[in-house]
Amino acid sequence: MTALLVVLGAAVGAPLRYLVDRAVQARHRGLVPWGTFAVNVVGSLVLGALAGAGSVLPGPVCALVGTGFCGALTTYSTFGYETVRLVERGARRHAVGYVVLSVVAGLGAAALGFAAARALVG
Repeated sequence: MTALLVVLGAAVGAPLRYLVDRAVQARHRGLVPWGTFAVNVVGSLVLGALAGAGSVLPGPVCALVGTGFCGALTTYSTFGYETVRLVERGARRHAVGYVVLSVVAGLGAAALGFAAARALVG
């Protein structure tokens, strides 16, 4: 049953990742892959909130949302690939900035989600 919930969550997360990435990139021309940045930060926020509320959520919800949805929404491999592509294009400063901003924003979003969920569930 858990595997099915993961698949269902991923079936929503993966297409949403694609659609958000395309929508964001269509509005932001340039070297920085803002679409990947956006899905990774949003996924970090959701996963942080899930972790913060984890004590009151049943395991199946964590599998559906955490492993399935967030696992398919966020993408470390694309983040790594796009960073390498920036370096290959000679945009080393963009690459370093993208990595630093992604890590700081992702951790900040996860911490914010965690704190907000903890405040709500007590």
